[in-house]
Amino acid sequence: MKRMKFVFSVLAIIGVGLISVIPAKGLADEPYPARPIQVIVPFPPGGVADLVARPFTTVLEKLVKQPVVVVNKTGAGGAVGMQAAAVSKPDGYTLMVALSSISVMPEVDALFGRPSTYKLKDFAPIALLTADPTIFVVKKESPWKTVADLVADAKKRPNEIKYSSSGVYGTMHVAMEMFTHAAGIKMRHIPTGGGGPALTSLLGGHVDALSGGPNVSIPHIKAGTLRVLANWGAKRLAALPDVPTMKELGYKDVEFYIWSGFFAPAATPPSAIKILREATAKAVQAPEFKAAMEKMDTPIYYLDSPEFQKFWDQDAERLIKAVRNIGKVQ
Repeated sequence: MKRMKFVFSVLAIIGVGLISVIPAKGLADEPYPARPIQVIVPFPPGGVADLVARPFTTVLEKLVKQPVVVVNKTGAGGAVGMQAAAVSKPDGYTLMVALSSISVMPEVDALFGRPSTYKLKDFAPIALLTADPTIFVVKKESPWKTVADLVADAKKRPNEIKYSSSGVYGTMHVAMEMFTHAAGIKMRHIPTGGGGPALTSLLGGHVDALSGGPNVSIPHIKAGTLRVLANWGAKRLAALPDVPTMKELGYKDVEFYIWSGFFAPAATPPSAIKILREATAKAVQAPEFKAAMEKMDTPIYYLDSPEFQKFWDQDAERLIKAVRNIGKVQ
């Protein structure tokens, strides 16, 4: 009798072990991806991140053979969406396409002495997708034909010339503040909820200028509704060969790029990251993605994860310095 009880006890223990082991093994062996993936864009539709993410994910889902859905989570200059991505489950099913402003927000939190909503180390960089210098645009009917014209006017009317941006400390804000600091002028900042709304504000005549990605402004420049005065890059843009750089105009320290990168939460399994890296390398070479970027006048600037990490580290250092120079904006 005792022996029978012992046998049943052993069998029960083995059974429990099997029950616990089989599902765990099943989860570990689950192929990735096995279900739809969401890609957070921390800005509204119509901005740079959104315009890059949508054609990119359209190609990506064909490669990974699962739906890849763009989800716009907006607010606080992108911080809301970036925090959502940072705290999401690191299983490879929540990813993000973000801009260079990802490096700015933690420094802003530090500037105000508040807990950071996320840290740069919360993300694993998968690949750099594009990189463009910002360009300086005004309404075509504005009185300023050159940057010098605007600077002279701004010195006569401090804080009267208005510019829009994607939000306080966002890419469009930081770039313009770099310029105004170097030029010794004061302009009035009118933040909006993203790059699309910022451009709409300029087109609607609610503000006088903005700095933004070439891809969203060039169609309006070609249509004759906007005039471009300068770009923030180290050299002239192929799409705008007659437009001088800020450095050419004498503003030596004014250099800024809006880049778009593909990220995962930091603890995402290396096996999933590897699959995403390989798929991304193919996606940026796909004719559909190339055509979409050409249509937007945005050159593809692909860097795989290790090279992207180096690029990001250097860019973050430059942007952190810029935020510290701007200081607290109440």
